[in-house]
Amino acid sequence: MSLKDAALAVRKNAHAPYSSFQVGAAIRSASGKVYAGCNVENVAYPEGTCAEAGAIAVMVASGEVELTEVYVVADCPDPVPPCGGCRQKLAEFGKGDVVVTMATTDGVEKSMTISELLPGAFGAEHMEES
Repeated sequence: MSLKDAALAVRKNAHAPYSSFQVGAAIRSASGKVYAGCNVENVAYPEGTCAEAGAIAVMVASGEVELTEVYVVADCPDPVPPCGGCRQKLAEFGKGDVVVTMATTDGVEKSMTISELLPGAFGAEHMEES
């Protein structure tokens, strides 16, 4: 299954009763497996889970810790970018040159790398003592 197909399929399962904004995300891991996630809201809105975070959680729960490609889709006028928190999560598990394709359900797509989405990302190297 392609990342696009996986993201579109899982988007239908999004639990978004408060915003009505359903998002699907699919990531390809270093092994080539595809993991998908959707946004999950709760009544303490906005304390939910983003689609990208859900896909990463499934990947990590499956024993993998590196992503190599990302696809995010929502029903909106312009391709949907990951929120700031998800950009940091993507940077935790993907290298800077990993391509993130942002899309609409109408098929409009825009691609950027993780480094372009999150320049100057906070990384593990910042945790080292000088």
